[in-house]
This record gives sequence, structure tokens and C-alpha cells, in this order.
Amino acid sequence: MCGIAGELVFGDRAADTDAVRRMLPCLESRGPDGDGLWARERVAFGHRRLKIIDLSENGAQPMTDERLGLTVVFNGCIYNYRQLREELQGYGYTFFSTSDTEVILKAYHRWGADCVTHFLGMFAFAIAEHASGTVTLARDRLGIKPLYLAETPGRLRFASTLPALLAAGRSTGGGPAEDHIDTSIDKVALHHYMTFHSVVPAPRTIINGVRKLPPATVRVIRADGTSTERVYWEASFTRTPSLSKGEWAEAEWAEAEWAEAVRDRLRLAVERRMVADVPVGVLLSGGLDSSFIVALLAEQGQTGLTTFSIGFEAAGGESGDEFEYSNLIAAKFGTEHHQIRIGQDRFLPAVERTVAAMSEPMVSHDCIAFNLLSEDVAKQVKVVQSGQGADEIFAGYSWYPPLGGVPRDRAVEAYAKEFFDRPHSELAGQLNPEWLAENDPSLAFVRASFGRPGATTAVDAALRLDSQVMLVDDPVKRVDNMTMAWGLEARVPFLDHELVELAAACPPEVKLAQDGKGVLKDAARGLVPDEVIDRPKGYFPVPGIRHLEGPMLEKVRDALHARAARDRGLFRTEYVDALLADPNTPRTTLGANQLWQLALLEMWLQENGI
Repeated sequence: MCGIAGELVFGDRAADTDAVRRMLPCLESRGPDGDGLWARERVAFGHRRLKIIDLSENGAQPMTDERLGLTVVFNGCIYNYRQLREELQGYGYTFFSTSDTEVILKAYHRWGADCVTHFLGMFAFAIAEHASGTVTLARDRLGIKPLYLAETPGRLRFASTLPALLAAGRSTGGGPAEDHIDTSIDKVALHHYMTFHSVVPAPRTIINGVRKLPPATVRVIRADGTSTERVYWEASFTRTPSLSKGEWAEAEWAEAEWAEAVRDRLRLAVERRMVADVPVGVLLSGGLDSSFIVALLAEQGQTGLTTFSIGFEAAGGESGDEFEYSNLIAAKFGTEHHQIRIGQDRFLPAVERTVAAMSEPMVSHDCIAFNLLSEDVAKQVKVVQSGQGADEIFAGYSWYPPLGGVPRDRAVEAYAKEFFDRPHSELAGQLNPEWLAENDPSLAFVRASFGRPGATTAVDAALRLDSQVMLVDDPVKRVDNMTMAWGLEARVPFLDHELVELAAACPPEVKLAQDGKGVLKDAARGLVPDEVIDRPKGYFPVPGIRHLEGPMLEKVRDALHARAARDRGLFRTEYVDALLADPNTPRTTLGANQLWQLALLEMWLQENGI
């Protein structure tokens, strides 16, 4: 796991290595173990390293193979790198390191941009061909690893975080104006933020001058600046009657067969994510998902496993921990368990630090929990497995059951009613007129997604959209940003793409059973205690954000009354005043605090000088 950055220029100029060098301090927390810079004519790459596989200097980046004429910067982990290395050796390739980074180099030389289809893992990388000047950018299937892009005339820059790109474009040396990023607010992105559960779908970000490479996408950029982009993977949310490997056709499987298949696939996904040259721990919330990971690791013979859970002081009558369940799992499987208890003395300072760690504004109060958790976990281990993704692929959220009986041709409106933070008609009373996007672009976005072929039912269509968009730009990004803020690598076995493919093919009624995630609950029975499987759905409770009061409310008030916020004028004054007068009653459709949604956006914009 690392931080990557780079610049490509088109024309007669050389790449600006100083601009790449300016990005690296912003990526230091993602890679505290070393840095590197490489440049050749019109291309420059930068890297910050977190040592996980091949701890020697042979694994350092940017990594160049002069004989093959290739240089790579890479963020992530290729879990099947040892098998690929053996396969590539059979083709005659020799290796100078034991790293997965070098496997990417050789795989690219062998298979070109199609190398991504050979990788099992999470990744964002850039590869430069010395002879042609072609640069290939790629992102993993589920978008676990981020890749942000800033394009100006004659130039493209990329980085693992958006703030790094801002740092590159803020030279004090009087560089050309076209080097600087357009930091104006994207009105369509603002509409998504206010409507689509605070998520801004790729390729947009909240500012006009930065975009993000979508998940499962390869972009090939030639030396003259022309480029092609293709999506190389998508899960199929349909049922097919074909036979596979002599087994029953999936369409004919009984619920027990689906559960067995899920258990087997998750078992393999968890095993794959133990690949490392350092110890691997588990973030244990006490819910089904993380408990299942611990149970499968124990089943595989892992002993002395280190687990971590977090809890907060109660507020507004709401409990701030779920230690009862995490303690039960830790005791059952004999883990070395660490309870992290957070009081107000640590909570308030962590809010500003959490906002600073965000590549984009992220409303979920889980961000603060993950930031504080990661701070303490990083003192013990450098790699953890985490349970993110299970709700999105196994239908664990509250908005899926109401879609169960909805005809496919009425799915868009039903989804919007359940999921959107507010209808488009309300925004006119909340945003100032100059910031209002026309024609409800969020609803148009959902309609376009639901209108694509495939996704047999309304639930299938919702799960497809959520796994491609909401999952990527909410829980997955949250975990990546907050763990990497402390140099901690998080691995998410529920997003093993083969498991995601299986879950996508599973009939909706099998997933919706037992109040959601029925097939996963059945898969866990006999391994995970029933009291954990059958408990009400939990989450990382952070009462201090859900119930704004005292010093935290003052932070919110200061952000919305700041000079920058007044000058920007995103929100109607009467809307802000009404929320500040009653900070905890107005909620979004899914129960998020509306005041926090506004304040978080302003905090992030102010933190980044936008």
C-alpha cells in the first residue's frame, strides 16, 4: 500500500519534476517507509512506500526494468502475485525482487493493458513505456484503490489523493496559469452530494478541475495526448441456466447451496488476504461481517490473531460501543483483542484531523471512528482485514427490502424515494440559486444506470448501482482514506471480485431473507455464534456526530459562519439558520444529520483552501 503521483506532458516540454515532488509530502502518511522520484522526458512519477511485501530496497518504487523499457508506480496489493510470478518465469522472465510490483511490470510486458484481468487484488497503477511514451493508468475492479486526475491543456497529473493534486498546482514559482487546477465547485457534483447520499459518482469530484478514474477502468494515454479508456470488468446481476464444472446451474441452486458457495468463496478471499511479509490483524466491530472473517481465519488455523474494536462515549441517549459482541467473538476464537475507548479529549481533536485526511468530503460519522481506530491499530500492525462491502453485495441495507416487490419499470422512482437524501424540489429552498443544477441530474444518473441492460429485478438494479458507485465512494473510500492516514493497509475480503460475482448472481430473495444478508447469515451459521448472526444490524456508533452539541456544535457553527463560507454562498442563509437553531432534528431520508452534511462540506473546502 502506498501513495503514487505523476505527470505527463504532451508537446516539447519536459515533465515538471518539481510539481511531482510537491505532491509527495501530501502522500507521506500513505507511505511512511520511503519515497522515490523518476523522470524521463515527458513523464515523471513519484512514490511514497509502505513496506508490506519484499521489505528490501529491491521492492522500492518507482520501479524500472530497463531491459523491458518500463517504469511503474503502484498502490495496492496483488494477492496472487506468487502464482503469476511462477507463470511468468515459465515464459522466460527473470526477477530481481520478490515484490508484487515487479510482477505487474512483467505482466504488463507479457499481456499489455489486459494484464489487469490476471490480477486478484486491489490496485491503482501507472506504467510508462520508455520507447513509445505511452502511459497506462488502471484501477482495480471494485475501486478499492483511488486514482485522481487533473487535466489541463497539454498536461495530465495523477495522484492517490485529491489534495496532492492541489499541492502540485499551487506553485509559488510563477508557473504558467494552465498548470493550476480549476477549483470551482461542480454544480452537478454538488447536486449529487446533497441528493445521492453525499456521494459524487466517478468521474466527477466536487471541484471541476479534478476527476477520478472509475473502477475497473484502464486508460491508455499516448505521447501525443490522445487516449482510450475501457471498462474491463462488471459483475452480472442476472441468473443464467448454464452448468459450470459439473455443478448445479446457479439458477437452480437451493438456498443451502448458495450459502455453501458463499462460505467457500469468502473462505478463499480471506485466505488470499493473508499474503504479507508482516503480521495481519482484523478490525472487529462485533457485527456479522467482521466476526465471520475472524471465524474463517480461526478455521484456517490462524492463532494469536490480533483484533481491534472501538467505542465512544454515549451522547443524546445513544450508546457509543458494541463491545459486548466483539468481546464475545474475541473470547470464542482466542484472539489478542484490543478495546479502544474514545473520550471527548480525543474525539474533538480527531474531527479536524479526519477532515484533513479526506480526499473528498465524506459525511459518514464512521470516518472519525476509522481515523481514531487506525491511529491505535497502526501502532500494533501494518495490515488489517475489514468487513466493508458485505451490505452492498448481500443486500444488508434498509432500502433494499422495499424494492423487493417493485416492478422493474418503476424501480428508479422507488429507489430514489428510499435512498435520496432529499427530493430535487427541496433543494431550491436550501441552495442559493446560482448553485442549483437543472433537471435533477442525480435522478437522471440513476435512471441511466437502471436503464442499462442486465440487472433483472429492481433489487438487482439497485445493488448493481450501489456496488459500482455508492460502495466505492462511501465505505471503501472511507476505509482507504482513514487507514492510510496512519500508514495502515486495509484489505476487504468481501470485495474479492469472484465473491462479488457470486453474490451478484444470487437471487434477490435469497439475499433479502432474514431481514437482509440472509445467504451470508446462513453461510456463517455453525462458525459464528447465533447471537451475533441474529442481532440487529450494527454500525460504528459515533454519537458525537449524530447528536451535535457543545464544542462540536460550535465547530459546525464556526465552519458555516466562516468568511469563506459566506463568500462562497452555497447554502441559503435561512436554511443554515434553521438547522443551527434545531441542530439534531432535521435528518436526511436515511437518518443522517442535515446540519453535519452542510458543515462537513464547508470544513473540507476550507481545509483545502478552496
